[in-house]
Amino acid sequence: MNEVQNINAISRTSSSSSSLSNSEVRNLLTMEQIEENRSNLIGFNLLVWITEGLGIILFCLVLFWSIHFGGGFAWSSDLNLQFNWHPFFMVTGMVILYSQSILIYRIFREKRKRQLKILHAALHGIVFLLAVIALKAVFDNHNYSTPPKPNLYSLHSWMGLTTVILFACQYVSGFVTFLYPGLQLSVKVLYMPVHVFFGLAGFVMAVATCIIGLNEKAFLKLSATYGDLPSEGLLVNFIGTILLIFSFFVIYIVTKYEYKRFAKDEDGNLLTGRQD
Repeated sequence: MNEVQNINAISRTSSSSSSLSNSEVRNLLTMEQIEENRSNLIGFNLLVWITEGLGIILFCLVLFWSIHFGGGFAWSSDLNLQFNWHPFFMVTGMVILYSQSILIYRIFREKRKRQLKILHAALHGIVFLLAVIALKAVFDNHNYSTPPKPNLYSLHSWMGLTTVILFACQYVSGFVTFLYPGLQLSVKVLYMPVHVFFGLAGFVMAVATCIIGLNEKAFLKLSATYGDLPSEGLLVNFIGTILLIFSFFVIYIVTKYEYKRFAKDEDGNLLTGRQD
């Protein structure tokens, strides 16, 4: 699609640029692409601000739930409080930070691709670390309780473990292919659509798993009173709803073609491994 746009832009400027040098023609083309890109970004900033605002609200609500209704945080000294790290880190890492690592290619569209890739990989590394700590917290809570609680029996646990494994595979394959050591250009081009698809699929799976986990926790903790919509049940339902709406905004921004980042000259250098 970008090649077609380039050809059309060249044809529109050919009559007025016959006496220009090749570099001048490229500069004119780049300026025209920038103007076209800006015209396609109507509503983009508003959507980004709404999305970021929802992410902040989501973070605050989960933190409030963990402290006010869950009693706060601890580690091995209190297994119940140790469990609170699980929903807090999963939502913070696998949803909020995960979304930021995807959105940086839209929000920071003017930055160099190499910088964005390093930031993308760094955020993913933090997400994976938080996911590991969250899994450790819930397994400790189950294994060291008296009597021990069963592991990996619910749909939530199956989906959660599948999502984390997919995320880890996606992270390693993307890091090796695009960042270090970097594979051949033909492999990068072939793998890119797969990387993009499973990256977005992993985010959707993480959101779905968190919503199921919230519902499961509410039923286990509130039991018969859940039907009366106590304050904690109302808060859990509200968190799940914000999660869903937040994911809709993220997916829309990421998948809308007009919001995609225009390729720059140095992007080709990154693919081929040459430094500027």
